[in-house]
Amino acid sequence: MHTIRIPKIIEFGENALSEAEYPKNALVVTTAPPELSGKWLDKMGIQDYMVYDKVKPEPSIEDVNIVVSEYKGKNPSVLIGLGGGSSMDVVKYASEEFGLEKILIPTTFGTGAEMTTYCVLKFDGKKKLLGPEKRFLADRAVIDSYFMDGTPEQILKNSVCDACAQATEGYDSKLGNDLTRTLCKQAFDVLYDAIMNDKPENYPYGSMLSGMGFGNCSTTLGHALSYVFSNEGVAH
Repeated sequence: MHTIRIPKIIEFGENALSEAEYPKNALVVTTAPPELSGKWLDKMGIQDYMVYDKVKPEPSIEDVNIVVSEYKGKNPSVLIGLGGGSSMDVVKYASEEFGLEKILIPTTFGTGAEMTTYCVLKFDGKKKLLGPEKRFLADRAVIDSYFMDGTPEQILKNSVCDACAQATEGYDSKLGNDLTRTLCKQAFDVLYDAIMNDKPENYPYGSMLSGMGFGNCSTTLGHALSYVFSNEGVAH
């Protein structure tokens, strides 16, 4: 028997960010500085919220503990991970401590973290992959190409390479099945077309499909090797 786990609700496509509804008194967790996160929050149209914007790239369990200690007593209604994999991983781990649902909104498109049951954090300075565990799965995911505007070209290139690598590794995974391979192949086809025909607005969709695919099997040697370099301070 095979089991596929994806978020309960996936809202994607043009204007998904502004058309989605967000509960009041949400806690938004991000790595972005106020001048950037403020622009994103305005686009979301979210009302009555709190923001924690001190998450570091390649976050550790200490980042999670800070969020919990500073905000649990303020009784947020939901946790929103707004950013790259770092913000989303902190929310994935912290949500159980709060006993709250989580909404994941990727602003870069490569990790596919908004789709998966995995969480990556550092413990004692070493990067550790946690999962697959159902507690790390988003209750809602919102994917919108809006975030492509203004993203540095190098980040876009790195992100789409990451998404392609995960799609191909997921396709080859020994833990895969017909559905995961279908998702991974479709993801690669979408990403390849977007790269070759200069359609970066399709990167988010390709990354989403990739996350749905590899997130229900595994990546392989390429990503295993990346942890060696990440632990030495090289960005994933």
